Amino acid sequence: MPSKKQILEFIQTSDTPAGKREIARAFGLKGQEKITLKRILKDMAEEGLIDGKKAAYHRMGGVPKVTVLRVVEIEDGEAIAIPDNWSPEAPEKPPRLTLRELKGRGGKRPPALKRGDRVLSRTEETEAGWIAFPMKKLPPRTEGLMGVVEMDGGGKPWLAPVDKRVRDSARIVDLGEAEEGQLVIAERAGRSERAGVKVIEVVGDPLAPKSFSLIAIAKHGIPHVFQEGVHEEAARAANLKLSESKREDLRDVPIVAIDPADARDHDDAIWAEPDGKGGYNALIAIADVSFYVRPGSALDKEARKRGNSVYFPDRVVPMLPEVLSAEVCSLRENEDRAAMVCHVHINNSGQVETKRFTRAIVRIHHNIAYEDAQATVDAGDPPDYLTHLWGAWKLLASAREKRDPLELELPERRVVLNEEGQIAEIAVRERLDAHRVVEDFMIAANVAAAKALEAKNSPVVYRNHEVPAREKMIALRDYMATLGKKLALGQVITPGLFNKLLKNIEDEADKAQLMEAVLRTQTQAYYGPDNTGHFGLALGSYAHFTSPIRRYSDLLVHRALVDAYKLEQPKPLGSLPDTSGLSDKDRSNIKEISDTISRTERRAMEAERDTIDRYVAAWLSDRVGQKFDTRITGVQSFGFFATILGLGGDGLVPVSTLGSEHFRYEETAQALVGEDSGTTYKAGDRLKLQLAEANALTGALKFAPLDSDGNVIEPRGRRPAPRYKRGGDTRGNGPKKGKHQTNKRGRPGNIRHQGRKKR
Repeated sequence: MPSKKQILEFIQTSDTPAGKREIARAFGLKGQEKITLKRILKDMAEEGLIDGKKAAYHRMGGVPKVTVLRVVEIEDGEAIAIPDNWSPEAPEKPPRLTLRELKGRGGKRPPALKRGDRVLSRTEETEAGWIAFPMKKLPPRTEGLMGVVEMDGGGKPWLAPVDKRVRDSARIVDLGEAEEGQLVIAERAGRSERAGVKVIEVVGDPLAPKSFSLIAIAKHGIPHVFQEGVHEEAARAANLKLSESKREDLRDVPIVAIDPADARDHDDAIWAEPDGKGGYNALIAIADVSFYVRPGSALDKEARKRGNSVYFPDRVVPMLPEVLSAEVCSLRENEDRAAMVCHVHINNSGQVETKRFTRAIVRIHHNIAYEDAQATVDAGDPPDYLTHLWGAWKLLASAREKRDPLELELPERRVVLNEEGQIAEIAVRERLDAHRVVEDFMIAANVAAAKALEAKNSPVVYRNHEVPAREKMIALRDYMATLGKKLALGQVITPGLFNKLLKNIEDEADKAQLMEAVLRTQTQAYYGPDNTGHFGLALGSYAHFTSPIRRYSDLLVHRALVDAYKLEQPKPLGSLPDTSGLSDKDRSNIKEISDTISRTERRAMEAERDTIDRYVAAWLSDRVGQKFDTRITGVQSFGFFATILGLGGDGLVPVSTLGSEHFRYEETAQALVGEDSGTTYKAGDRLKLQLAEANALTGALKFAPLDSDGNVIEPRGRRPAPRYKRGGDTRGNGPKKGKHQTNKRGRPGNIRHQGRKKR
């Protein structure tokens, strides 16, 4: 029989598409050999090596019409992939395909594609090159291939995963330069999982300060090293001169930037003064990033690839090089800066009228932390610039209250590190009026930007948040019925409807429970050129305009404003692009760009959340055995998840640990109910639990339930021994060998197959 490689060579060199008959004739196959050939061709089609047609097979330049692709990088904001089964022995390089949007069910936005993802795709060759249309995202074979090297009792190396979703260790067949206990990145040694893995990069000490963010960066494929030429171009852009004749001079206006105390980049600053009629004139000054980062430049391509800055407790992976993000673009005190300024008037009822957008030169009067601004106002007799800002905000807040946006009390965890990079404190971030002041000014500017572009029929990258889907509302109605509450679905669904539901609940436990349910009904916000409104903020038009240093979406809105309101600046000297508005390519690809930055945003959120989970687990690792006040955040048939009040960190309580009683899962009520006692565990319940496990490498927590006397409940039964995990079996000898080997595919070796008896 010919090998797969020989069959491919024949197909590739054939003048016409070759079918099974031509292949059999070429290799002289007859009888039973043809049946074997048919099986081989079927396997090759499933592996993506050939087209799956029965009449004829062809290589199509190595890319079948439907095949599995693997994402190798994110380039210019687009996912680039190669055929997953491309042979490394092939004489030619694998073709690179540009992946178009991955559609989700029911209009849902799918998780961000990242390096290493495997996607079943339909392929098409165009004049511009190969493109692919994803059909289904597949479980990546590289899942869990970041881990810690551990040795079993026989001295053989294993990769213990750092992803809490991966339970089994992998056999290392090529250790490279890695040593026991080191954090490494690995890849499969072959196509089969049984082939083991080989180490391709040594990260270092897994528990060293700053390792947790490195794990997230590697796992999610976040670009963190600027490509060649980007820093050099950033340095040239930083030296651009500001045109005093083409910019409004606002250096004498006492604009202030209110930010977190540890902020390094300052995107926005605000100012207000009374208009003498009960209202205020106000300015929202935003860093003029579009002046420095021009379309088509190396800086622009890198910013689009990243999509946004990613913030970890120990580091920031910036969208732009620091010479721009932390220096030239950042609105720093007593320094001349380029700004895009939104001039608005706030009337005495809090309604905002956009007066104009200008490019200006500003000189920030004061950089002040939220806490300091709040303390100054609370102390009484604050300076005029704060008095006026608070006065204007009260008008904005009154209009916001009438608009009745969604109000969910979602605590934000804050990890504080000491100088050695070790955890000093984990706490819930305090919510101050100073935060609300800045937030409402930013919302006003974002609305103003969207409406200003609409007025000129210009492209807008909207920030959309859609109305909850009907099936989600039905689930909420059924859930509320279990609480003895009614929800009529015939009415118009508004944020105020949810607010009213929450306000009518007096019991704090029930309110937390309902808040979790309301949160589950919400769709995920995304970017797009078609306006669907922002449900959560109760706004008809909304765009992101106020953070161009850290979000590419805002940069696109700035460029659109430059074009719409003729704010272009004189051409720069040197090799930088001439213009700072939207390029023709941006205009024609605005949908694809919006989809891409929506994915990079979700990627950043996942990475940030994973890192916080690891820090929380590390913080708690010395507190295993202690008892904590917790709240149940989710219930499944296999157990429930709970979070420590005031600290965060979701941990699992397996249903098997709830005692000898059988618990049934009631999906509608989001509850586990004991069939004998009626004991119920439901979302929102508060209870005391004992911390049983805290794994800093994976971020996983596990809790043990307590009885009425505060003792740990005796779990029912014992789980069967898992496949090899860290450290091998109880004798330290690694995975069990022999005919009962548990990680062997198929049926155990001592069981014979018994087919159906012939009659």
